[in-house]
Amino acid sequence: MPIHCAVDHVDKRLKQKQALKDVSLTFEKGLLHGVIGPDGAGKTTLFRTLAGLLRPDRGGFQFFEDDKPLAFADARLRMAYMPQQQSLYADLSIAEHLDFFRDLHRIPPDVYKERRANLLHMTRLDKFVDRPAGKLSGGMYKKLGLMCSLLQSPDILLLDEPTNGVDPISRREFWDMLYEFRENRILILIATAYMDEAERCDRVHVINEGRAIAVGEPRALMRESGAETFQDYFLKKIGAPA
Repeated sequence: MPIHCAVDHVDKRLKQKQALKDVSLTFEKGLLHGVIGPDGAGKTTLFRTLAGLLRPDRGGFQFFEDDKPLAFADARLRMAYMPQQQSLYADLSIAEHLDFFRDLHRIPPDVYKERRANLLHMTRLDKFVDRPAGKLSGGMYKKLGLMCSLLQSPDILLLDEPTNGVDPISRREFWDMLYEFRENRILILIATAYMDEAERCDRVHVINEGRAIAVGEPRALMRESGAETFQDYFLKKIGAPA
């Protein structure tokens, strides 16, 4: 069953910085959610909190399945978190990475064979399975990280700035893959500082200086504010000159 998530008045302080300030958000099932904001806005802190790597100082969050609360331990088993800085092994090939995560998640051989073939075809990495991760381009490296995250067939996918530093063609291909995953009713949250990517999301959650400042369908938000681009909308929202 599709999963959704509610974040309720979350505060989180990291050293001298208040990273999250009274953040309340709802991530509905069946939508591709964008968490949008500049560097340092609090996106990574929010994702690390949802992944269970950080504990809120105040407030909390709850995952739901079929509108019934889902224990975090159960949600975590069905979650894949792709951090901004991925920990892949430079000397291991694409094939060796996939085999490693197969063993890590104890995926049955027949299931693994099908998923492996589908993911390699979708990412167009099927011709490069013997290439070490350290010799992949930036876009291919990100795709390998995504494959490793998806190999367990998660119901919750947290992607922290997955296209950061990736060339435009690879960015477009990455988003095409996300749209395919959305058809499987996966709860997808993607954090990005690229304002043009906000327009690709079903719903955006705009964060600035640790606060959630806007939520909605991106083009509707742009239309309401008279902005031609999401960059213009964001600048108007924070009161900066265009």
